[in-house]
Amino acid sequence: MIGIISYIVFFTTVASILAIAVLGLNLQWGNTGLFNGGVVAFFGAGAYGTLLLGGKPQPDHIAGFELFYPIALVGGMAVAGILAWVVGILTLRMRHDYLAISTFGVAVAFENLMRNAEWLGGGAKGLRGFERPFRDSLGDGFLYNLIFLVVVLLCLLATYRFLETLVSSPFGRLLRAIREDENAARSLGKSPAKIRLTAFVSGSVIMGLAGGLYGTFYAFVSPQDILPTLTFQIWAMLIVGGAGNNKGAVLGAFLIWAAWTFSGWALSRFAPVEAQLYAGSIQYILIGLVIVTMLLWRPQGLLPERLVVSQSGLR
Repeated sequence: MIGIISYIVFFTTVASILAIAVLGLNLQWGNTGLFNGGVVAFFGAGAYGTLLLGGKPQPDHIAGFELFYPIALVGGMAVAGILAWVVGILTLRMRHDYLAISTFGVAVAFENLMRNAEWLGGGAKGLRGFERPFRDSLGDGFLYNLIFLVVVLLCLLATYRFLETLVSSPFGRLLRAIREDENAARSLGKSPAKIRLTAFVSGSVIMGLAGGLYGTFYAFVSPQDILPTLTFQIWAMLIVGGAGNNKGAVLGAFLIWAAWTFSGWALSRFAPVEAQLYAGSIQYILIGLVIVTMLLWRPQGLLPERLVVSQSGLR
């Protein structure tokens, strides 16, 4: 029984962390129409930034600032935001598939940088030796994981409420106006370039928060954690849940993570030994099938975006 509860805590923690990242992508794509193909770069920037700022001194790379954990986490979010600002300045003039290709290239470049620059993030070995915050007082067992889950859920709730307030505000309506017709928004005296950049950086900071929590939970991050596959997983979560709907983003994160973990368990339990050797590849194929199936069957997702008509117009 204890084992089942422990696994539920683990599952919910990881799913909630991924849900935060999906909410960040929903701000970019669902509300603003920005096709970010490099989600994992900003997720990884948050993870590496948090562990570098909050970790202990290491002889082989620049770490050891040992900042108070909340400050380190905010610092990781700032690293993701700065990266997004630089990428946004360079790429947001592009549209749709060109933007997707360029941001995907950023993700590949970031993963290669972390894999080869041992002086920066430990190279292929990753960042090790990170002390989980408040471990001395809470221990390193079930109680710690349960309290960390509460912290993650509070972060998820705060992010959700922030985005719900944002998208229902005049700024949120402006994001959707730019998404639907940029020329019309420009004719009203708005600056689509600045607003797209603001949305892109804001969504990436949220992804950085998810990455920082992920790195904290595992007390480790390596290039294997920021492979492009994670980008496709997060995109599948948003597509299944429903782009433009924050509830759908959270629902999609939990559903896809459940499908991912269940398929891994089923393949290891029931598949022939020969097939188990390719379990990871089979899971990736399943993710692709989920995306294609949803786009053909229900492209708006399980919980599609809902625009409420009020006396002042669309909300």
